[in-house]
Amino acid sequence: MNELKRAIAEAHRIVAFTGAGISTESGIPDFRSPGGIWTKMAPIYFDDFISSDEMRREAWRRKFAMDESFAKAMPNKGHMALAKLADEGRISHIITQNIDNLHQDSGVPDDKVIELHGNTTYARCLDCRERYELEPLRAAFEETGEAPLCVSCGGYVKTATISFGQAMPEAEMERAHEATLLCDLFIAIGSSLQVYPAAGFPILAKRNGARLVIINRDPTELDEIADLVINDEIGATLGPVAMLNM
Repeated sequence: MNELKRAIAEAHRIVAFTGAGISTESGIPDFRSPGGIWTKMAPIYFDDFISSDEMRREAWRRKFAMDESFAKAMPNKGHMALAKLADEGRISHIITQNIDNLHQDSGVPDDKVIELHGNTTYARCLDCRERYELEPLRAAFEETGEAPLCVSCGGYVKTATISFGQAMPEAEMERAHEATLLCDLFIAIGSSLQVYPAAGFPILAKRNGARLVIINRDPTELDEIADLVINDEIGATLGPVAMLNM
């Protein structure tokens, strides 16, 4: 803990990189871990969403079924600690693999959060990119059972997340790359660091001369290149370091 405090105190520009582990402490289920969502039902690939009315309906059925877990989730000590460090100007950006909006809910400005896998709290038309809020879509889906179409262009409406087989968002990947190259401390938090290309950012930071800290409940494949590894709960680790009173 003292080494982590020292690393944060000595850093001029910190980037935090967060995965599912920070949000499981808020009650949001993990997707990839043993017992996670994808071990109980196969993911719907992007090509199947595009080509099949049935798959689009199933994707929306799953989305609304899982919304109860997301709706109850609140930012935890880990989120709030990162928000405090961002507010103090220590953290320049939070690169996240999560889709739950909890970093923004904790008070981190939108322009400091880089969402590599999108955001599940709203939807967009895949063609014209018009934004849709979820409650009207839910009401229409419950009434008709049909997947929503864009009222402006007739395109398919999908949650603003990145599905399996869907291209990573170029703008966000570019922003994450730039932020990583500019940092002198990169803290990977709650990620197994197995999903690429996202997991390449800690490697990039290290190769560029930044200190690399990994905070995760379980060991990761990148532990051997890290300057500091902490295998512990995230909120319990970051709360005291950020001198967070909760």
